[in-house]
Amino acid sequence: MPAQAVVCGEVKNSSGPFLRIPTFSNDILFAIGSERPFGQRPLKVPPPHSLAHVNVVNLTKNYGPITAVRELSFELLPGEIFGLLGQNGAGKTTTIECLLGLNTPDAGQITISGIDILTQPTQSRQTVGALLQSSALQDKITPLEALKLFASFYSKPANTAQLLAQFQLTNKAHAPFASLSGGQKQRLFLALALVNNPQILILDEPTAGLDPQARHELHRIIADFKTTGRSVLLSTHNLDEATTLCDRIGILHHGRLIASAPPAELIAKARALPRVSFRTSKPLATAIIATLPGVMNYAPYQSGWQACTSDVNKTISGLTHLLEATNNEMLDLHILRPTLEDVFIELTGRAWAENPTEEKP
Repeated sequence: MPAQAVVCGEVKNSSGPFLRIPTFSNDILFAIGSERPFGQRPLKVPPPHSLAHVNVVNLTKNYGPITAVRELSFELLPGEIFGLLGQNGAGKTTTIECLLGLNTPDAGQITISGIDILTQPTQSRQTVGALLQSSALQDKITPLEALKLFASFYSKPANTAQLLAQFQLTNKAHAPFASLSGGQKQRLFLALALVNNPQILILDEPTAGLDPQARHELHRIIADFKTTGRSVLLSTHNLDEATTLCDRIGILHHGRLIASAPPAELIAKARALPRVSFRTSKPLATAIIATLPGVMNYAPYQSGWQACTSDVNKTISGLTHLLEATNNEMLDLHILRPTLEDVFIELTGRAWAENPTEEKP
């Protein structure tokens, strides 16, 4: 049977392998090496939180006739990971560039640790570390050399030997950058983002392109960062990553914030029904699936069936009795609860897989 889903109710370098990282001690950029969706109203702007590490109020950025970010407001509190979740082209990278001073907003206000980034750009970013998309270093530079170079930009840098140990790079300290694996390169970039002992870490798609093991290790490092009261602003289009890592999520769509809450709270409000997917040793006819208690709709799924149900217990109980009565065997059974993808579909009317290829509109 054909598989069928059931729906229930970067910053680009100009040339060469350069690393573009903002060094906030002197507010310069070093290059190493030479409409409201579906009639929804915008979210109400909350009053600025006095303890927030970052406050963004009515941020707007246009690229000619295209509005990349529309009246965006959110806050980043001490000791939390706040995720900007959206498909490519939603405005995540543009937002981060505005926060880091790499792009100038057309309207709105951004404060970091209570300091306005437009009027006091250097002071506001003293306690910020950042990892941007598409970072790179010269092929022959070593992790130790890179850390020492970036440490020289700050008056009170972190200990380079400790950073190498923290990111499991001690045995690669003298290895050329080109010889590092993808996970090792990303850990080095994260170490460089922490070289100034920041209180705020801003990450733009930090695990893009990594294998599962490297992604898991980076998740552990990011989660550990907030344990001392420091904050992380994470931009991602990975639904599982947002659910796992983030204390709160803001969903961006066409540059607007269309929802903001803890992941569990967003999912709890979803109208989507739970799904039950199963395979049996003897195929079940369509007419039989339709008679199972609680089943609202169903479709073939991975050599079996997937059914949306209003009552998981009754559906599974009915299925079990049916199989016993017909001497059939259950091969697989999975209960699939609503996810952030269901939330996104309900808010936008679009499937998450319908993903533009460009990050900036």
